[in-house]
Amino acid sequence: MNNSKRILVTGAGGFIGSHLVTYLKKRGFWVRGVDLKYPEFSKTDADEFELLDLRRWASCLQATRNVDQVYALAADMGGMGFISFHHAQILYNNSSINLNTLEAARINEVGRYLYTSSACIYPEFLQEETDVKPLAEEDAYPAMPQDAYGWEKLVSERLCTHYREDYGIETRIVRFHNMFGEKGTWQGGREKAPAAMCRKIAVAKLTNSPEIEIWGDGEQTRSFCHVNDCVDGIVRLMDSDFHEPLNLGQDRMVTINELVDIIEEIAGYKVKRKHIEGPQGVRGRNSDNTKLREVLNWEPSISLEEGLKTTYDWIEKEVRKKQLAAASA
Repeated sequence: MNNSKRILVTGAGGFIGSHLVTYLKKRGFWVRGVDLKYPEFSKTDADEFELLDLRRWASCLQATRNVDQVYALAADMGGMGFISFHHAQILYNNSSINLNTLEAARINEVGRYLYTSSACIYPEFLQEETDVKPLAEEDAYPAMPQDAYGWEKLVSERLCTHYREDYGIETRIVRFHNMFGEKGTWQGGREKAPAAMCRKIAVAKLTNSPEIEIWGDGEQTRSFCHVNDCVDGIVRLMDSDFHEPLNLGQDRMVTINELVDIIEEIAGYKVKRKHIEGPQGVRGRNSDNTKLREVLNWEPSISLEEGLKTTYDWIEKEVRKKQLAAASA
């Protein structure tokens, strides 16, 4: 292993970015982290951490100086409760981040650049049923993402492809399928379904108030991938010679109701479910991992139950801390 590389992680104050910094440091690399904020739940392991707004050109030039590789994770994003209602903000902010960061990487002669895209790029018309066919990379076109978040990700994928073709920068493109895990957002509206359900059940258990709310009928389907598998996979992709978009996620599809079943078992607490109106995203989504296995000779190995166990235990502790703080205020 060549551990002399200097690596930039954008979005290093966020959930996946902070985990990636730690992973890279354990492998012996020098790492610069950049974000608008420091990690919320732990100190950063980065050698340098700079607070920069990557919507700004000058900030991107500063961030990408003197590095060999860029992992581009910076984004204005969240779960369905956020991306369903902030289309203009998401499209403007993320487009600005990605346009400026990639061009700055070119100017600063960065060798490799990994862009983190999303399963949200896939056409809505392929995701209208719960028992959906797994989405393969070639299913992206003809394009018809459900929302602005997906459109922005798809355009940025094209940008990376053209920068590789026109300028020779070695770009890599990964499409995330619903990452979750500990030390991620679990309240406030930007959290995703696993964290939201862990929080709701933890609150129900600790207050002995068993009713929780679920958006829709709970039969919408997804696959969920733990963050430790996520960071392992993207480093493998960066080190590979593959430059086309690649899915990264688990290929086990469950309903939101089944997700709640698993968390109930972990928590040792049964809840009453109140189904209400709310943003649900597409009806069904699952990852086709055929190409992932072929390209990397690897796939995620952490089971949903194992990942949810560590996630729930961490979120329950966070809920306890919040309740104790409120009681002593």
